Amino acid sequence: MYLRKSLACLTFCTCYLASYLTNKYVLSVLKFTYPTLFQGWQTFLGGLLLHVSWKLGWVEINSASRANVSTWLPASLLFVGIIYAGSRALSRLKTSPVKICSALFLMTAAGFLSFNDPQFDPDGYFWAIIHLFCVGAYKTLQKSQKPSALSDLDQQYLNYIFSAGVLAFAAHPTGDLPNVLDFPFLNFYRFHGSCCASGVLGFVLVVSTVKLRSLMAPAQCAAWIFFSKVITAAVSILLFDVILTSATVGCLLLGALGEALLVFSEWKIS
Repeated sequence: MYLRKSLACLTFCTCYLASYLTNKYVLSVLKFTYPTLFQGWQTFLGGLLLHVSWKLGWVEINSASRANVSTWLPASLLFVGIIYAGSRALSRLKTSPVKICSALFLMTAAGFLSFNDPQFDPDGYFWAIIHLFCVGAYKTLQKSQKPSALSDLDQQYLNYIFSAGVLAFAAHPTGDLPNVLDFPFLNFYRFHGSCCASGVLGFVLVVSTVKLRSLMAPAQCAAWIFFSKVITAAVSILLFDVILTSATVGCLLLGALGEALLVFSEWKIS
């Protein structure tokens, strides 16, 4: 059991780090700012891999009734908002600061960061706010339906299918589909490889997260997620072009304190 837990933790942390850094590279370094196409590709590939894994017996997805599926559709719509707005924000911002005291620290850190960010981009912060709103609404809706007939993988499977369809439909009205032909790295292997890696890593991250939650208590999962976020943030600062000032560092540390308090609250509950 200890070996299984250790392997699950290592897989989760590695995939978390690799997935977010790959997405950040495509969105901010290569500047592929076409979220309907990028997120549509990720959800399509994730849904396809999850479906193949289900048919091969590697993961278990239960056949849900139409009633269960219909009640989950609002959450799937919020999931589209999460990934679309998150993609917009990630392409413009160096970080997204992600219970009462914990929430106050996070919101305070995010608020002060917007006033002390030398790379301030109002459009990026706008989409970050939309992303945070969708995350909060999604988690609230998810908890309100517990216990649910849909497992975590069932929910993610529906999210993938719904998101891929919505984003594919929205690709032309948003202008992403016609404008992508002007993308300078469209035929470069770095872009193709990064896009493929982002889709596969996103799928593995979902499966490893579900596995981690099945093997550990909520407080332990929260601690590992916090550890992965800290490592990812630190590596991002080293790898990407980030201008740090004493004010921005203070905001980042305040946000980390908020996350730490969230983990501490989970330990007290358990």
